[in-house]
Parts: sequence; C-alpha cells; structure tokens
Amino acid sequence: MLTTDQCYQAVTSRDRRFDGMFFTAVHTTGIFCRPSCPARTPRRENVDFFISAAAAAEAGFRACKRCRPDASPNSPEWDTRGDVVARAVRLIREGIIDCGGVEALAAELGYSSRQLSRLMHEELGAGPLALARTERVRTARTLIEATALPMSEIAFAAGFASIRQFNDTFRDMYSISPRELRTTGSDRAVADQLVLRLAYRPPFDFEYLLAYHSVRAVPGIETVADGAYSRSMRLAHGPAVITLRQAAGDFVECRLRLADTRDLGSAVARARRILDLDADPVAVAQTLRAAGLGTLIDRHPGMRSPGHCDSVELAVRTVLGQQISLAAARTHLQRLVAGAGEPLPEELRTDCVDRLFPTAEAIAAVPADDWALPASRIRTIHALATALAEGRLDLGAGSDREAASRDLLALPGIGPWSNGYIRMRALGDPDVFLGSDLGVKKSVAELTESAPAGDWADVVAACSPWRSYLTHLLWAGHAQAQH
Repeated sequence: MLTTDQCYQAVTSRDRRFDGMFFTAVHTTGIFCRPSCPARTPRRENVDFFISAAAAAEAGFRACKRCRPDASPNSPEWDTRGDVVARAVRLIREGIIDCGGVEALAAELGYSSRQLSRLMHEELGAGPLALARTERVRTARTLIEATALPMSEIAFAAGFASIRQFNDTFRDMYSISPRELRTTGSDRAVADQLVLRLAYRPPFDFEYLLAYHSVRAVPGIETVADGAYSRSMRLAHGPAVITLRQAAGDFVECRLRLADTRDLGSAVARARRILDLDADPVAVAQTLRAAGLGTLIDRHPGMRSPGHCDSVELAVRTVLGQQISLAAARTHLQRLVAGAGEPLPEELRTDCVDRLFPTAEAIAAVPADDWALPASRIRTIHALATALAEGRLDLGAGSDREAASRDLLALPGIGPWSNGYIRMRALGDPDVFLGSDLGVKKSVAELTESAPAGDWADVVAACSPWRSYLTHLLWAGHAQAQH
C-alpha cells in the first residue's frame, strides 16, 4: 500500500502509472481525480486519498470532468491478489450483484453479507453495493457516449433498478444528468457494435500478445488478422464477439457486438483480462531488473501475462494440448468446436468467427470415439468437464486459487504444468513459473550457459510475485530464437 506522502508525490508529478491505483479527493472543489489530472496541483492539506472511486463517491466527492477518473485502468492489485476482497472485486466487475445481489456475492465466497461488507469497507473504504454502483455508472456512461440507445434502455442495461436511481446516481457522481452527458450531433450507431477505448499503463507489448494468440487461435471461435484479435464470448445474457487492436495513445480499441447490452460491463472486464490491461509493467520490470534480467526486459518492454475470457475453455484447451504440438491441438479443438460448439446468431458472425466454444456439459457428453486422442487423455477431459459442469471445480473470476489447484490436481491426468498454466491464464495468478515447460527450458539454457542451476533458481525466486511475466518473457525469447 502507498503512503499518503507517496500518493501526493505521484499527484505532483502527474504520474500516469498510478491512475486507478488511488484517487485524489480535493476538499476545496468537492471533486475526485486520477493522479495524472492536468489541473493545478492542490495543496497537500486540502486533499485526501481513496483506494477506490466508490469510496471517494461514498464520501460525497464528484468525479472530475476533466481527467475522467472513472475511465482509469483498474488497480492491478485486485487482479493479482487471491484473498476474498480481491475475489469479490472481480466478481462485482463480472456483474454478480446485478444478477443476484450482495447475497449471491457473499454466498459465492462463503461469507455472510455482513462479514463481506465489513471486510470490503476495511480494505476499500466502500462496500459491495457502492462498488457495483460505480461499475453501473461506468457502463451507463459508455453506452451514453457510444450509442444512440434511449436513456431508459441504458439505465436497465447498466443494472439500475429504476430511472430515478439512474438519474440520481449520475447527479451524485457527476453533478449533471445522464442526458447532459450525451452531446448533440455526434455520429452514433445503434448498439449492434460498440467502439470503446480501453486504457492501459504503458509500455505495452501488443505485438507479443498478437503473436501469442495467433499460433493458438482456433478457427471458428477466434482469429488474428489485420493487426487485431477477434473472438466469440459466452456471457450471462447471450453471446458476443469482440475485436481488440492497438489504438493511438495508451489505449486499445475494443469493438463489441453484444446480443444483450446488459453484458457490456462483463464483456469489458473480460477484454481487459485477455490482454492483461490492468497490469503495472513498471513494477514488473523493476522486480525482474533487480533479479538481473534487465536484458530480457529490454527485449520486450511492457510484457503482459494474457488471461482468458472463459475458464472452461482454457482448462479444456490446456488438457487437450498436453504433449502435442500447438498445430495438432488446434486441429483437435477445431473439430470439437465444429461438433459440440453452438453457432452464433447471424447478426454477430464475422467471416472467421461464427461459433461459441462448447459448454462443460456439452464437452462431458462427447462420445469417447469422437476424440481421436489417447484413452488416458479422453478420461482426463471427461473428468475435468464433468467436475466443471457439476460445480465441483470452480475456475471462475471469484474462485479461490489454492482450492482450485487442489481440485485440479485431484483429477486424473492433471499435473503441475497443467495446473500452473490454468492458474496463470484462467485464474490470473501473476506468480506462476512453468519451469518444466520445454520452451522455457530452452530459453533458460540460452540465458544460463555458464551459470549453475542453483544460481538460476535464486533468480526465479527473486522474480516473485511476477513469475508469470518471467514465463512469458522466456517464451518470447524462445520464439525469437526459433525465427
């Protein structure tokens, strides 16, 4: 946690790296800002610092219209941590409160509503309802600015219970009505496709992410073409297709086609997870440089550890791809998608993306003769899909990483590598080193030709808590060596 002196230093230097990590509330103006706000720096005695926008809003401050603190990248802390508060934040971003209320959130985490609210107030300065309210406002503002949808439709799509609640919340947050946010004369499409800008903390190695997804892309559900990554997603109220590409400035362009606009918040959360947009690359680089890996960092500044939008898909892909080439795994996955995946609605399809990855239930029902895989691999896939379908294995946004690992390793045919890869990509664990991976081993051998193994073990230990990024840096080095 940052001290108040460190926070104020970030404000005086307008350091963009800290945007989203804390918020500056100015008593003389009644507004709260991101640290990089271009307005004149307030006097130290006139400011307070909040760890969340929800806490600043709860304290009666309004969002700055100039720096748009609500559009900051999210704090990486809530993606990297595995405790109950971080898990709750991830679930709130996925929209669990809009679907089932605080009770559903608490039940998912194994706490009472009162216990959970107390923990979140202690950590964040705001409870689950306040955080959900902030997410609703963010979603609604996106729809107001990017679409021509009626305000009533936007209100309910964003999760507000009534038009009055919608209007009151906007006045509390911005001191203007929702209608005043919508400028006249702008060219907006109806919400069959939304075009958004997703902020990140520079630097950002988008080329690596494109290359990483390109060699793994499964025809029918995803593609890399023309400098963009596109894929289908299964969301709470229907399917979606997303396209992500680098944009000008520190942004990624996100094009979304949604079957139901109520899924916008969840879709954006998953897009950010796919590209690891909430990461703090400076913190990662500092740790790895201190471990003696500056050369590795310099080759790929802004390395990300890409997540995934569908934990079921990622887990099945991991197991199916054991001990075979990426090309062979893609062939088997394409066959699975064609046979058990669902076709997208006509209005969502593109030339290369026309299906959804099958559900765990559908995968568990695939006959053994359809797999063309070793019998042991088929048993593992069936056991994994059945455990996911029956709810005995939880790999969702709010899952307990340690419990998930225990449950994964208890399944036949899942070992440390598969468990680690699933933790890294499905569960967002930033500290997974896949030392047994062949590509990692080859890359390490090139780095440590004259160094004993013990020295390398010390280097790996010194890279904690960012060893997932080390794994990706080594994969990138191996890929470069091959070419």
